[in-house]
Amino acid sequence: MPRSRPHVDLTATPPAWFDRAVTTAPETGDVEVAGARVRWSAWGARDLPTLVLVHGGAAHAGWWSPLAPLFADGFRVVAPDLTGHGDSDHRDVYDVAVWADEVMAVAAAAGGTGRPVVVGHSMGGFVTIAVAARSGADLDGVVVVDAPVRRPDPESEEGLTGRMFRAPKVYPDVDTAVSHFHLVPPQPCENGWYVAHVARGSVRDVPGGVGWKFDPGVFTSRTGPNEASEFGPLLARAACRVAIVNGAGSDIVDADVRAYMAELLADSPAGRAGVPFVEIPEARHHVLLDQPLALVTALRAVTASWHPVGG
Repeated sequence: MPRSRPHVDLTATPPAWFDRAVTTAPETGDVEVAGARVRWSAWGARDLPTLVLVHGGAAHAGWWSPLAPLFADGFRVVAPDLTGHGDSDHRDVYDVAVWADEVMAVAAAAGGTGRPVVVGHSMGGFVTIAVAARSGADLDGVVVVDAPVRRPDPESEEGLTGRMFRAPKVYPDVDTAVSHFHLVPPQPCENGWYVAHVARGSVRDVPGGVGWKFDPGVFTSRTGPNEASEFGPLLARAACRVAIVNGAGSDIVDADVRAYMAELLADSPAGRAGVPFVEIPEARHHVLLDQPLALVTALRAVTASWHPVGG
């Protein structure tokens, strides 16, 4: 039987803070990495520390655009569209190591001062783990948001085994496309105004109507680590400070996953520095959609703890 789609009210009225944030226009630009154009968006002044926000699979930088302005008083905030996503180029084959290089290239091209903090959600969390293993000495720290080491991230699992991402449909108009948008893994979300925002940013004009921006090859044409269990050695090699954040109601990050990630980090440079594990109440896997302001508070607290006043 087909899975039922949890209800999300896409017509719900957003709160005032959200309206203010999404009307804050970012700077945009491009940087070339391994022969492909990578689009970035940025908020905040260039003389501030760099915060890079990395989206999940089949997503785009716009997932972070309501939250990025909330950090812009203290950070130069940069959000890339990883290749195969958003307004960046597509590749014939995708590799997490190349995505990690894209994150660092965007930080260098569009960021502010000092070593960046990198935050990644879901598949973007795995990219962030790769960044920490490959370029940790050049980072201030990383925050991995609901990316469960040991199990595949939900978007890649669906892309490799299911039909959800295999043959994206073409719709007659944006409103029709948005009405068919749904979260992976399926979950209810009380903040339909946030879901509607990311859905509208997920479509582009294609022959015959509008279609989704992401490239299905992101899931079917991958090299390097694919399954979450393959990221364990990378997490253990994290050469910078690490924080782990997840939704308290996440179906994919449970106590066993957190314990395993803690074991992997225990003897790493990150583990010796101390690794905070933070659960966001009333949030599932899509933490930034479920509890956006709580996530902002958690990220502010983590970064503040890394640079205490007078420390």
